[in-house]
Amino acid sequence: MKEFIKAMKALSDINRVKIVKLLQYKMMCVCELRTALGVAQPTVSKHLKILENAGLVVSKKEGLWVNYYLSDGSASPYVASMLGNLRHWLDHDPEFKEIIEKLPDIRRDLICNV
Repeated sequence: MKEFIKAMKALSDINRVKIVKLLQYKMMCVCELRTALGVAQPTVSKHLKILENAGLVVSKKEGLWVNYYLSDGSASPYVASMLGNLRHWLDHDPEFKEIIEKLPDIRRDLICNV
């Protein structure tokens, strides 16, 4: 029951749902997610930690970057089910469509001057 509640609570915030949906398209760093969502870096980091603790998101350090991507859901059937369902949900939501349209222009080399 605890795993189920943790996954549900992690997805109870609109920005965390947006993060999960964005990570369906590509692996992203905090600065890219911050730009896509239009929220502060500490806020994005906090959301990512909650998603990671719930098993929805995984991070991988590569040099100076910490990249975030969706988990495979193998650790929990609840996480696997939610990630599977979210792949088909909200794609036609106007607010989310607007973010997705901007996604090709959100590049870490432009945002972080690398």
